[in-house]
Amino acid sequence: MTVAAPAMTSRGPERSRRRIKIPNERLFYAVLGFVGLLVVWEFASNFDLDPSTPGVQGLVKRILMSAPTLIWKAGVEDFSSGAIWPHITISLQEWFYGFIISCFLGISLGLSLGWFRRFRLATQPLVSALYSTPTIALFPLIVLIAGIGLESKVILVVLASIFAVIINTMVGVQSVSWKHLEIASSFGASQTQIVRSVVLPTTIPFILTGVRLAAGRSLVGVVVAEFQAANQGVGFYIALNGQTLNTARVFIGLVLLGGFGIFVGELVRLVENRFDAWRPSIHR
Repeated sequence: MTVAAPAMTSRGPERSRRRIKIPNERLFYAVLGFVGLLVVWEFASNFDLDPSTPGVQGLVKRILMSAPTLIWKAGVEDFSSGAIWPHITISLQEWFYGFIISCFLGISLGLSLGWFRRFRLATQPLVSALYSTPTIALFPLIVLIAGIGLESKVILVVLASIFAVIINTMVGVQSVSWKHLEIASSFGASQTQIVRSVVLPTTIPFILTGVRLAAGRSLVGVVVAEFQAANQGVGFYIALNGQTLNTARVFIGLVLLGGFGIFVGELVRLVENRFDAWRPSIHR
């Protein structure tokens, strides 16, 4: 007499359990991780190994790493008094001008480099040379030409971010399927119509990727420029407080930069996802 083996199910015990659905799960876990870090940081900054010197000798030295409560207190003071607003305003101005110029010039040059072969052969070595040159190395020359005002900061921001847009746009143009180009040509489409109806739809997701990278690179350019020559801006605010060991206000500047970078990155990512939804259908 044979005993039938129990039927095997495709679902394991872990799959059979009902998964708890969390609304906006990505945001939930991001906030949870951030709050957890703050709790651990606050505990470490208040846990003194040597009670004779409170706040100095511990798991985290407050003079070097501050504490979330001290950062919050300093932030409330600076925002209430208005001392930090001029720094935020000038940094946003430098970022906005540099970012917009980078996007406009980067998309134009990227489309030209990708579509016109002879233009690419003539200019790509120069683009590669500028891309390989550290941006900070050009800043003394930029200051000599444009001074230490807004213009020099914008130029540095453009140089720091434009190549991300150029390269991604150029790759997007070169990734256009030759089959789609032949089909458009066979129906008598002009060069302008081909670019508008075939090249741009394929290239837009690549352009948005370059824009998202350029947004972060522009922020880096702003801080680098303000570290070098400025008397206002978030970068100057960080450098000044760092020299006086006011680490709470240093972290305020870092939080502002990080928060703004996350906001812009998420904004561009939402637009990018809108086009990623139909990008694979182009390459079928």
